[in-house]
Amino acid sequence: MPTILVLFNLKPSASIADYEAWAKAKDIPTVNGLNSVSNFRVLKMGNLLGTETASPYQYAEIIEIPDMNAFFADLGSEAVQAGAKQFAEFADNPQFIVANDL
Repeated sequence: MPTILVLFNLKPSASIADYEAWAKAKDIPTVNGLNSVSNFRVLKMGNLLGTETASPYQYAEIIEIPDMNAFFADLGSEAVQAGAKQFAEFADNPQFIVANDL
């Protein structure tokens, strides 16, 4: 099953509290409500293991997608487009990585 990993930091102008409130209230329920998504989580990154060094990314999203064609079809929906617009206001150069199980 394909998985999309999204690694990102917030834009300097973005409020952490505003982003996290939006993610909990809107983004997570919307994406998890898509028929093409089996699971969606947003993770707040911490330190690098065994160090006090902060992760190079503030957040990671994990999107598990059983059917990539259905997912691409869902991306055109009004709700997803509105969420993507809001996400773009928060996220600074997010990296979308497609991964597959071995």
